[in-house]
Amino acid sequence: MSRFSTLLAALCATVSTSSISAEAAPVTQQATSSSAQAGTQILDFQRVFASPSLDGPQPREVKISPDGRYLTLLRNRSEDRQRYDLWGYDRESGEWRMLVDSLKLGSNRELSEAEKMQRERKRVGDLKGIVAYDWSEDGRSIIVPLDGDLYLAGLDGSVRRLTDSPEDELNSALSPGGKYLSFVREQRLWVGSLEKGAQVPITPEEASRTVHWGEAEFVAQEEMDRMAGYWWSPDESRIAVERYDEAPVKVVTRAAIGAEGTRTYEQRYPSAGTPNVLVSLFVMKPDGSGKVAVDLGGDADIYVARVNWARDGKTLYVQRQDRAQSRIDMLAVDPDTGKSRVLFTETAAKGSWINLSSNYRFLKDGSLIWWSERDGFGHLYHFAKGQWRQLTSGQWAVTRLVSVDEASGRVLFTGTRDDVLSPQLYAVDLAKPGTPQRLTETGWYNAAVANKDGRTLVITRSSPSQPSQSYVADAEGKRLAWVEENRLDAAHPYAPYLAGHRTPTYGTVKAEDGSDLHWLMITPKMEPGKRYPVFFEHYGGPHSQQVARQWLGALPQAIVDKGYIYFRLDNRGSPNRGVKFESQIHQAMGTVEVADQRAGAEYLKTLDFVDPKKIATYGWSYGGYMTLKMLQADQGLYAAGISGAPVTKWELYDTHYTERYMGDPRKVPEAYKASDAIENAAKITDPLLLIHGMSDDNVVFENSTVLISKLQAQAVPFEMMLYPGYTHAVKGPMISKHVWDTIFAFLTRHGVTPPSP
Repeated sequence: MSRFSTLLAALCATVSTSSISAEAAPVTQQATSSSAQAGTQILDFQRVFASPSLDGPQPREVKISPDGRYLTLLRNRSEDRQRYDLWGYDRESGEWRMLVDSLKLGSNRELSEAEKMQRERKRVGDLKGIVAYDWSEDGRSIIVPLDGDLYLAGLDGSVRRLTDSPEDELNSALSPGGKYLSFVREQRLWVGSLEKGAQVPITPEEASRTVHWGEAEFVAQEEMDRMAGYWWSPDESRIAVERYDEAPVKVVTRAAIGAEGTRTYEQRYPSAGTPNVLVSLFVMKPDGSGKVAVDLGGDADIYVARVNWARDGKTLYVQRQDRAQSRIDMLAVDPDTGKSRVLFTETAAKGSWINLSSNYRFLKDGSLIWWSERDGFGHLYHFAKGQWRQLTSGQWAVTRLVSVDEASGRVLFTGTRDDVLSPQLYAVDLAKPGTPQRLTETGWYNAAVANKDGRTLVITRSSPSQPSQSYVADAEGKRLAWVEENRLDAAHPYAPYLAGHRTPTYGTVKAEDGSDLHWLMITPKMEPGKRYPVFFEHYGGPHSQQVARQWLGALPQAIVDKGYIYFRLDNRGSPNRGVKFESQIHQAMGTVEVADQRAGAEYLKTLDFVDPKKIATYGWSYGGYMTLKMLQADQGLYAAGISGAPVTKWELYDTHYTERYMGDPRKVPEAYKASDAIENAAKITDPLLLIHGMSDDNVVFENSTVLISKLQAQAVPFEMMLYPGYTHAVKGPMISKHVWDTIFAFLTRHGVTPPSP
């Protein structure tokens, strides 16, 4: 759950009252400027999800070789937007080359359940071809997993097969010097010579199938953004390897209900308040000898959040997080003995939690760049010789540490210093931090990656009227060459719909505590005097900002083309607004978020072009949960609600996510009872459509069956659409069309329709 992109210029204006402000194009003015839209093609859902993508080319996994010369990415095919191939760009020759053709090389064999679930954790379960790859540290080759086997791609277009086995190879890696190939097969870590191709298991064969070596446990993958379960030392002399035993974790019989049959899986699922896996960590040589256990402390009920080697390989650093997620201890481990000491401790603010981050770097001198919310906002600090020095500050957030150029003493990061709705790339001096230097152009939503020394960048940007673009830049952010200009010209897939493109307007509404809640709105072509229905999409959960100055894709435009106003609002509990703003959902999910979305609906009802009786609300996952809570809390406020894959009982969701925000249900059962969506299900009086994939292993289908039973027992009418064989993401070229046709057929049946022509 913890995981969801400007050619036309907007007129600028401001409208404000004591509690409401708006910016960009005045919606009434925008609504009457219709002459330019004559003859415009209308977007429908079939075209939205067909190939080629209306967003244009959308590269994934953009990476730079260690020496900065080559740029690689996964590029989707124009005839099949879900299939990706590996491409490389040589900056010296200026030439692109397809390095691995997934169609020619792939077998299209069925993946193991373990790999399918890993792909679900990475949110790439619906993609085909190549979904991941990694550069070797020496920059000479690239390891490519494809259809369960491994390949080595050369920069000259050559490809060598590394494995050919009936079992899948997971979590593959090349050792830093390129000497060894490693991967996980059948729950054991395998290592061997890359050249000789003789990989062997280096971890023991366990008596119990509940023991895994070299893998990240479920909650690490799903909630902690940690996919790795082993870590090579820089000199290749050692590997730190995770071992976990899921025997204590309760077994959930998950029925993967398909169209022509049902498979059942005995899935170990650590729901809130129940035992987690038992995690241990070992250091060993590449052949498995010299095994040393790492001292993780006396409390076994902890999370191993992050593992890193020092740059000289003499120390192993482990971030140990307590079960309550109120504390992180940075452990410094002696790899020779496994003995550990606490280097420093990060603690949560009262009534809050620790947000895990990958925004840190160990430097050559042994010091550390570290991200922390200790002053109320996410900022960067330098930890050296036991002392802390703050590098950035202010009521804004650092969103990502991009790189550290140690030679020039510059730290590059993205953040919201200029605008919380459009992150920019900045640089700050490590020795004498002052006002950060902005390296990107305002008006764009920016992200960036860098090579090893931080002097070559790839910047990706979009705006409300320009799909995602990416370019190579120097250390000052100056564009050197386009990676993907994605120009909105006559050849672009979106060109037939460009004349009808509607840019969003942005504004704020006040929350009950006085906080500004950001919203965006896209209006259709409107006629004066008429009122229009609203498709009010929400998420509402933590770690997901929904309102941003970026390309929103074709789907909102298709909804607008049907004659609906499209609306989003970020409530309290959403990220990048500081600890106080986010922490208001602590042990209180389903309260302030519902109140803030209500404020958005009440604002909409004050607009003379909105039909106050036709505001429909829609959400998926946490958003599906929000739909239920919103309908329960405010009967009659919404004309109808669509709830997709909702959590209905937080006791059914996993430990790391749920307990972070809600605490342990064994200690605060009253908080869970108030936050669940089952107790007050009978209060739903407005039309409800429930949607769920019947093979969902994230928000398990039981969440919906519990709700269905409760609604039926209380004689509450509702509608539902279930998708056999689909997991948490119910999507694909035709199935997505079916989902959205179903939603709007439901709205039509209940009279949530545009005004007559």
